[in-house]
Amino acid sequence: MRIVLDTNCLLQIVPRSAKHRWLFDLIKRGDIDLAITSEILFEYEEQLADFYAPVAADGVLQILDTLENIFPVQVFFKWNLITTDPDDNKFSDCAVAAGADYLVTYDRHFRILTDIEFPKIICVTLEELKTIAESQTDS
Repeated sequence: MRIVLDTNCLLQIVPRSAKHRWLFDLIKRGDIDLAITSEILFEYEEQLADFYAPVAADGVLQILDTLENIFPVQVFFKWNLITTDPDDNKFSDCAVAAGADYLVTYDRHFRILTDIEFPKIICVTLEELKTIAESQTDS
């Protein structure tokens, strides 16, 4: 399964005691592929440093840099699907370019994507992704 992870979810999966740490562990084990762009990495770094600490941001980015299931994506076309917060388009554009199965987010601005038939982007929350991941493991 290949995902794009919105920064609001990344912040919730990094701490060892986090409720959603399971996702970071699955990514680290190589069980889930993570698609990223340079623009997304810059936002990850900035938000992790602000929310936790610069050293935490460096640590997370170093981990991501060493994993074989992290897929750098080059976005050649900007779809501009999200008009209410255009900065969020970096995630939807990455999802399209990567052929991601899911875009994982809690951001309400992404709700518009459910009404767009093409390109189709399936947005899920961390809880929904956990259910999907568990069902795939059971089969």
